[in-house]
Amino acid sequence: MCLFCEIIAGNIPSTKVYENDKVYCFNDINPAAPTHVLVVPKKHFDDIRDMASSEEGREYMGEVIKAIDEVAKIRGLDNGFRVINNCGPDGGQTVMHAHYHVIGGVKLTEKMI
Repeated sequence: MCLFCEIIAGNIPSTKVYENDKVYCFNDINPAAPTHVLVVPKKHFDDIRDMASSEEGREYMGEVIKAIDEVAKIRGLDNGFRVINNCGPDGGQTVMHAHYHVIGGVKLTEKMI
């Protein structure tokens, strides 16, 4: 099992921010800003391209978008936030399970992340 599958299964501890039947959201252990939450589909997809390649993956993507909105509401990110997805090793992806960083809580600059 990959790192995020282990976290979703409860085998590795995490600080949950939001969860539904398709998505698990938890605090990043190395935050880049006051709010840095990872939004992870519960079903394993290698990356965003893997999600886009099937109807099921696209359904999960819709749930990811809804979860990002819920995280923003929970964390009070009314003035804005950033969503980052790294795809593949050359794109900076270090865990090969699709995931999305929700970053905010401060005014973000172009050079910050």
